[in-house]
Amino acid sequence: MIDLTLLGKKAKRASYELAKANGKDKNDALAKIAEGLKKDIPDILQANKKDVEKAKANNISDALLDRLILSEQRINQVSDSLLELISLADPTGEVLEIKERPNGLRVGKQRVPIGVIGIIYESRPNVTADAAGLCIKSGNAVILRGGSDAINSNIAIVKSIQNSLENSKLPMDCVQIIEDTSRDTVKEFMRMNQYVDVLIPRGGAGLIKSTMENATVPVIETGTGNCHVYVDSNADLSMALDIIVNAKTSRPGVCNAAETLLVAQSEANEFLPRMKQALISKNVQLRCCEKSFELLKGDPLVTPSTEEDWGTEFLDYILAVKVVEGVDKAIEHINRYGTKHSEAIVTESYTRANQFLKEVDAAAVYVNASTRFTDGGEFGFGAEIGISTQKLHARGPMGLTELTTIKYIIYGDGQIR
Repeated sequence: MIDLTLLGKKAKRASYELAKANGKDKNDALAKIAEGLKKDIPDILQANKKDVEKAKANNISDALLDRLILSEQRINQVSDSLLELISLADPTGEVLEIKERPNGLRVGKQRVPIGVIGIIYESRPNVTADAAGLCIKSGNAVILRGGSDAINSNIAIVKSIQNSLENSKLPMDCVQIIEDTSRDTVKEFMRMNQYVDVLIPRGGAGLIKSTMENATVPVIETGTGNCHVYVDSNADLSMALDIIVNAKTSRPGVCNAAETLLVAQSEANEFLPRMKQALISKNVQLRCCEKSFELLKGDPLVTPSTEEDWGTEFLDYILAVKVVEGVDKAIEHINRYGTKHSEAIVTESYTRANQFLKEVDAAAVYVNASTRFTDGGEFGFGAEIGISTQKLHARGPMGLTELTTIKYIIYGDGQIR
């Protein structure tokens, strides 16, 4: 079994060194890592091939397989996202405010790294490089624990990163990986309060639930994505069609994909048949409420919905469909079944758009745009460590600022109390 205490000690020492690093040294390290990943593409792809072959043997779905597969293009994109981080402002050291007290003390807030961040994640090996890059830029050491399905890919990526760090001014141990993917090891990792300052789980509902239930280390909860698109009365139906096709089919295995379509009753007769034609041509199963089923039945991909469907993150070519009376019922449905991730309304009504923005409880709420934009890169963060659906400290895509905390700094000239 792997010695997690040794990993923790190395990470803690590295975090102190990294917290002292200047922006230039961190950016130079990121540039070396980006270059190293491109140089190591053959080795990374060879490792990824082993994971993909195993996944296929286990009959993984096409949508989930897409999350696992790496290509030269995808690795280049990961490398480019690291280079984007270089151009972003370093949040550490920023003094947010200083106020002078009546006794002459000047009390200020300063952004500082959190310390050692633990990431527990599934499937997507690009997370390995994204998380490492964000933690380095924000001055944090990171311990990565990916799933067994991508272990070969993750080890190859971390090896490349550590080789690049050896040629930088940063400690190599600021990025480490737990190669043992057993449940006992991950449970021990969740209780390493002496060495790990915060845990961030990134994956399906089961992983997040297990982390929340077993961890004694503080957790930033990232969310499953039971995301909705609501087509309002007075919506531009052509726009609505483009949005739902994109939100459901561009990458159905990711957390910002739409899982439920809500349609205002006034638009159902016209919109739903157009929606059916567009989505069934892409082999999307439609699980329909009673009203939508009556309009769309006659195709084997159209079936009646169950109560369970409304709360399910399918991560597949499956869409739940429901006709609602209007925006009030849509908001009621979303707040009951949604996971507080990403929700969208398609409407030409300024009033209903504002109502939706105000009343829907989610980390990201859209008007006339696809939920697929909930992403650190799309929001201008360079990358993301995860998408938080909680309300404390961080919410939505977590970039550099969300990986810092606050330190109070106090200047005096001899004051005593």
